[in-house]
Amino acid sequence: MTAKTLGSKINVLVRNQIFIPVAALLVLVIFNLIADPSFFQISYAENSDGFPVLSGYLITILDNASELAILAIGMTLVTAASGGQDISVGAAIAISGSVVLRVLCGDNPRPDELQSTILVAFLVSCLVSMAFGAFNGVLVSYFNIQPMIATLILYTAGRSIAAWINNNRLPIISDPTFGYFGTFIPGIPIPTPIFIALFCMIVIAIVLKFTTLGLYTQAVGINPYSAKLNGINPQVVKFITYVIMGLCVAFAGFIKVTRFSTINYSVVALDIEMDAILAVALGGNALSGGRFNMAASILGAYVIQFLTTTLFKFNVSSAALPAYKAVVVIVLVVLSAPSVREKIGKLKKKLVADKLGKEAC
Repeated sequence: MTAKTLGSKINVLVRNQIFIPVAALLVLVIFNLIADPSFFQISYAENSDGFPVLSGYLITILDNASELAILAIGMTLVTAASGGQDISVGAAIAISGSVVLRVLCGDNPRPDELQSTILVAFLVSCLVSMAFGAFNGVLVSYFNIQPMIATLILYTAGRSIAAWINNNRLPIISDPTFGYFGTFIPGIPIPTPIFIALFCMIVIAIVLKFTTLGLYTQAVGINPYSAKLNGINPQVVKFITYVIMGLCVAFAGFIKVTRFSTINYSVVALDIEMDAILAVALGGNALSGGRFNMAASILGAYVIQFLTTTLFKFNVSSAALPAYKAVVVIVLVVLSAPSVREKIGKLKKKLVADKLGKEAC
């Protein structure tokens, strides 16, 4: 293989959009292998309920990243279409979870029996979350309000709305069946949220493959005026992406509330919108809109959770955690910039050429 061919292949690899999240994941893996190889151990033992389950840091990462991975799906579409981000998803999750509890509990915050089926409660929360997503979508697409400003309304009022739905009470579900969706289903050793996240990924993959949603979203994000001239309605496309974001919120909210069978309106999913935006950025997607890579965004979500779990593993306090994450994420985002990746590619190409030149001599 000639120096030119090898250098060209390395340059293509470095410039690939998914290179940064994969490289970041490899760095974290290597760091943990060196610092503590037991980080990757997976054990099979009984949990507190007496069910045999898989446990270990890797299982924890896959489990805890479920909500973030689902939100990364909606955030990617919103960012690509509107060139902005939805900062209300954390508050919207509080609303979604509160709706689920309200439907199941009714007026009694601690019911002996559920007042409705879990499926009905989830479907109602989907409708409510999609309605709030539509509200954001109307402000952005039809009133031309900047996405961050439009979603700031729900970001500010969302948690108060969530508390109002249950009359400022904290409902508690005692039915163990409800908790299965946020923990483990008896007989299945893998956490249920992993399956829910996988389901959402499969659905969005099918939608993007067999519909024009991805194409239209990118077209509107790149140039809405050109898209309109080609028969695409930019307003409708932006509106649909925010409705999909609302549906993703419903899934994430359902997982959150079933993990503990209750809700704390002020802290549930706190700052998760920042992690969702970072997942999109780590995936190499332009935050100004346009082309996107859904797989890279989802991988970015798992990288963020891998980083979080690693920091907790080495006893970093929760108060200092955001600072450590910010430093690492800034480095990764800078490295993901096209200009930086291009320079890195040229440097590697030059080093390979020099090495092969010396070997030839």
